[in-house]
Amino acid sequence: MKKIKFNPTGVCCREINFELSDDNKITDVQFIGGCPGNALGIRSLAIGIDANEIADKFANIRCGNKETSCPDQFAKALREDL
Repeated sequence: MKKIKFNPTGVCCREINFELSDDNKITDVQFIGGCPGNALGIRSLAIGIDANEIADKFANIRCGNKETSCPDQFAKALREDL
């Protein structure tokens, strides 16, 4: 099991903490700061799913006029660790 702390850029949340099992499934994810409802939704979708699958689904999602989003930053964090 790996615990990872990621500092996102260009989004409202200031930190993403997540855990991966030995077979790369997401066992937990928490967004510090930002929109609580979206963070809970992302968490609900991601837990138990392979990190590569979540990274593929969440990559390139934008938030309003921003070039990125919390899901996109989570995808980047996952890809950095895989």
